[in-house]
Amino acid sequence: MWVKSQILILLLLFFGVSSSSAVAQCDADTYSNECIPKLSDGFNFLKSYKIDGQEGAKDKVEYSYVFTKGTQYMINVCAEEAGSDGILVELYDSRRKMVGTNFHKGEVLPAFVYPCKATGIYYIRYVLEESSASCGGSALGFKK
Repeated sequence: MWVKSQILILLLLFFGVSSSSAVAQCDADTYSNECIPKLSDGFNFLKSYKIDGQEGAKDKVEYSYVFTKGTQYMINVCAEEAGSDGILVELYDSRRKMVGTNFHKGEVLPAFVYPCKATGIYYIRYVLEESSASCGGSALGFKK
């Protein structure tokens, strides 16, 4: 009986360790840091964002930030795969009306610029449905 319980414990430990190591970890911090120098000339870094859809199998990740009228904002995306790895960015104003996106003419671009027309809270939503890894980072920059 003792031997059977020891074997069962060893099997559980083996399969538990091997199955957990098969799941890839999202290194969103690294991708966020890689995005900062990719802001276009003239844009100053404001904030970086983690895009980790692997946590809880999320298909969207959302953040908010106060934008100021008369300022241009750039939002870029960095991922393991080339470009943005299909991570869509959608920008919504305080009334939840979409005012910008990195989806243009059937293509997911790595960045877009939004000229702010009204001061207020804006919502930056990352949609991961087309992403192969659901993992990345983003940087928000501004210029007057």
